[in-house]
Amino acid sequence: MRQIWKPFRALYFASLMMLIGSGLLSTYLALRLASEHVDGLWVGALMAANYFGLVLGGKLGHRLIARVGHIRAYATCAGFVGAAVLGHGLIDWLPAWLLLRMIVGLGMMCQYMVIESWLNEQAQANQRGVVFSGYMIASYLGLILGQMILVLHPALGLELLMAVAMCFALCLVPVAMTRRIHPAPLHPAPLEPRFFMERVPQSLTTVLGGGIIVGSFYGLAPLYASQQGLSTEQVGLFMGCCIFAGFLVQWPLGWLSDRYDRAVLIRTIAFLLALASLPLAILSHAPLEVLFVAGFVVSLLQFCLYPLAVAFSNDHIEGDRRVSLTAMLLMTYGIGASIGPLVAGVLMKLFGSQMLYAFFSFFALMLVWRIRPQAVTHLHQVEDAPLQQQVVVPEAMSPLGAALDPRVDEQIVLDQMCDGVARAPHEVEAVSEVDESDPEPAHKSSN
Repeated sequence: MRQIWKPFRALYFASLMMLIGSGLLSTYLALRLASEHVDGLWVGALMAANYFGLVLGGKLGHRLIARVGHIRAYATCAGFVGAAVLGHGLIDWLPAWLLLRMIVGLGMMCQYMVIESWLNEQAQANQRGVVFSGYMIASYLGLILGQMILVLHPALGLELLMAVAMCFALCLVPVAMTRRIHPAPLHPAPLEPRFFMERVPQSLTTVLGGGIIVGSFYGLAPLYASQQGLSTEQVGLFMGCCIFAGFLVQWPLGWLSDRYDRAVLIRTIAFLLALASLPLAILSHAPLEVLFVAGFVVSLLQFCLYPLAVAFSNDHIEGDRRVSLTAMLLMTYGIGASIGPLVAGVLMKLFGSQMLYAFFSFFALMLVWRIRPQAVTHLHQVEDAPLQQQVVVPEAMSPLGAALDPRVDEQIVLDQMCDGVARAPHEVEAVSEVDESDPEPAHKSSN
């Protein structure tokens, strides 16, 4: 495995530095606003702006890479991201922070596209799972180390913003100096929202719900922990513990996903997530032990939703449509992650910090209601669907940055996407309640 990873260590190091900076920035901004007694709505809005930038960055990043090449595009966006990070220290006006946060998300989208397309292009087909697992490890490790910086340096001064900017400067070095062959030019693939909403409605519903929950977690969990009375060091430990749970669950999840019905797994995990969130949703001030244990268990479950949905959808989509499927899933995830922090922030402002986990419990129950294993027809079951989709592979890239597959050129404008995804939950009931005995299955959904 070490020999397989060795040629990609420059890209792994670049990913590690990017995620250290990104993880630290999200937690720092939440704690900084909490220390200044700013409404949780603004904290949620900042995370929503970040994900909105990621969604928009798919189109702009594709054009930039096609025009100037991978390395120049990566360097350009890293420069913009570093400048936007430092801008948070120069400007105290919160609306300007929204714009800066969106620029960070947009720039990171392009960086993700460069790295993931590079890995996808250069990895051998029989080694791609291992190559992308190394990328996933570097990503999770970066997020965890970003939280640990707060433990070592709890003061919420401008030094942390400088550390974030330094991470984005250092991530330039390995990419600029790599001797690996550049990836081939990008070739766009069409996006087919209506087709996927009819074919895999339950998967899209799960991805939307997972985006809402995980986006709210990254944006508002630091604020929640701070309002529970945790110090900056303890908030860093809490976030690191929760993110580590997401990393820890991936391999067991892969084993379960390959051996049990994925629709049943999604519904079971959603039900367990609703139950696990209840203690933190009920207790206005949870004891430290309960906070860490329950937070770990909730994170263990919430980070299962997206990878299971990706695997579930790939079971019912032909190989020539999987690039477009990746774009659809990640676009849906990004929209959910943009909406979730805004709604959860309002609830926390009105009813208290514990509403964050009440919000998680509610949407987990919504998934229990919407996901119906008995409605899966298996009419379009694909025998050669890729295994271990919970590992970062081309058909199921990491939701950490919600980075779109760079081969996809989104020809559909954002408002059409929002309209389509908004209709998806209402269409799921109509198309997912399919009886396998239906004599006219040609236009029915698979899940």
